[in-house]
Amino acid sequence: MPIRILPPTTVNRIAAGEVIERPASAIKELVENAIDAGANEIDVLMLAAGKTLISVSDNGSGMLPDELKLCVERHATSKLPDDDLLHVKHLGFRGEALPSIGSVSRLAITSKAKNSNEAWQIAVIGGELQELTPASRKVGTTVEVRDLFYATPARLKFLRSDRTEIEQAKDIIMRLAMAHPEIKFSLSSDEKMLANYNSSSDRLARLAEILGKDFSENSLPINSVRDDVKLTGFTSLPTYNRGTSTEQYLFVNNRPVRDKLLLGVVKAAYQDFLERGRHPVVALFLDISPDFVDVNVHPAKAEVRFRDVALIRGLIISALKQAIASGGERASSSIAQTAHTFFKPNNFVQRNFVSDYTLPLMQQAPLSRPPEIKEEPAQNYRLGSARGQVHNTYIFAQTADGIVIVDQHAAHERLLYERMKESLAETGIARQRLLIPEVVELDEGEAAQLLQRRDEFASLGLIIEGFGEGTIIVREIPALLGKTDIHALIKDLSDDLQEFGEALALRDKLEHICGTMACHGSVRAGRQLNIDEMNALLRQMEATPHSGQCNHGRPTYIELKLADIEKLFGRR
Repeated sequence: MPIRILPPTTVNRIAAGEVIERPASAIKELVENAIDAGANEIDVLMLAAGKTLISVSDNGSGMLPDELKLCVERHATSKLPDDDLLHVKHLGFRGEALPSIGSVSRLAITSKAKNSNEAWQIAVIGGELQELTPASRKVGTTVEVRDLFYATPARLKFLRSDRTEIEQAKDIIMRLAMAHPEIKFSLSSDEKMLANYNSSSDRLARLAEILGKDFSENSLPINSVRDDVKLTGFTSLPTYNRGTSTEQYLFVNNRPVRDKLLLGVVKAAYQDFLERGRHPVVALFLDISPDFVDVNVHPAKAEVRFRDVALIRGLIISALKQAIASGGERASSSIAQTAHTFFKPNNFVQRNFVSDYTLPLMQQAPLSRPPEIKEEPAQNYRLGSARGQVHNTYIFAQTADGIVIVDQHAAHERLLYERMKESLAETGIARQRLLIPEVVELDEGEAAQLLQRRDEFASLGLIIEGFGEGTIIVREIPALLGKTDIHALIKDLSDDLQEFGEALALRDKLEHICGTMACHGSVRAGRQLNIDEMNALLRQMEATPHSGQCNHGRPTYIELKLADIEKLFGRR
């Protein structure tokens, strides 16, 4: 078969197959064009889930007649003034979106440029360019895409249900709205408003519109800089978590991207605070020089490639850990809100005993009943002064403006866990030398990747060496692991590096063992405590980082304000 040059229409339809996968893909390209045009109001309309009509209107800079003719030509763009693909500063820059959409639909673009007295319209029907005609509209641009994929009807068979396609469009608008709080966005489908985000100068306010008010009340701010790379955003308290990682968002220079790097670093940062299967809510915004990130690695620009992955990984992990630490002993406010509904005051029990005994950190001791109560002023302490114990499990404390209910087992478990971490940091992780070194065979690339991290593994008590191509020899393991399947451990570490860029398996095992030890060594639910012991626990919680949640991400206490309690009894 002879080699031939494909006709422009065919080339555009091939490009459309890469760029315009579904109606949401077209919406993404058109809305990004509107953002690049400086719009601060963008309205999107869909009919029949975008198959019949997609309309995107903006109040941006608009286009002159000659620009309208050029914008539907392949590889025509205003966003690469010096043809340098390494300094991309706009969302759209390939010059493929409009001609690609026009090749598979009936496309009409109406635009009026600033400082122009006339509006003009151009149309492309199935790849065929139509004549430029006068039109009427205010400054800005409206792009109408009718009968998407009418020129390639086979593509319609691969679309999902209307509901799914609409949800995909909502997700696109939501992510762009998170990145650009200064822009007003609206999305409607078949005359039903699906999203309406007002412009705001406050990013957290925009995130609250999208992720819910609970997120803003249970989020921790992030603001960190390393080597001219700036990271801002918000992350949730460990006690405010989800069953999936779908509410974790990364933006690079205000471009929404999907990157496995984010999943790995978030998991690494929260590994001390959440059990497997639970995930925090995260919105991170990375500002980085275009020199250090390549946005041209994916047709839909959904992925990026960083020049220094280790720098980005380290920056995000350290920033997340600092944010979690800044939260102190805070617990999710949504827990307390739930408690308001179910709290019953007649469950409270006063215990009239005390002793000189101080709550132990690592062992249990017999308790005695003292003859009198020793009360501490509630206003002196963040978590108040103990007033009693309910069901030998929950401590009630009075604060200056409410009450605190503490799960004694969960709280003491966190205290022990933090003490163990301090001890490990001070003395290092004890290692156990293997009598017979273990030889583990892997792919050559996997082995090389593991060996690059040998210093990190050594700090965790795992000593590995290269033993020929694709082979790892294990000489020492952390003593805490005891008898373990070394082959499975090394394979898990390799899998983690491949998927997340982080060696989480070893840390997970060590943290799990420490967590188990802390759980078994802590004050059990059902153990009767006296007032001194309760107050000792409260004071240690105030002095211990992350004491607001146990090792599994559950709250160690909830707080009820006096005003809320008074509402329950009709006093307010």
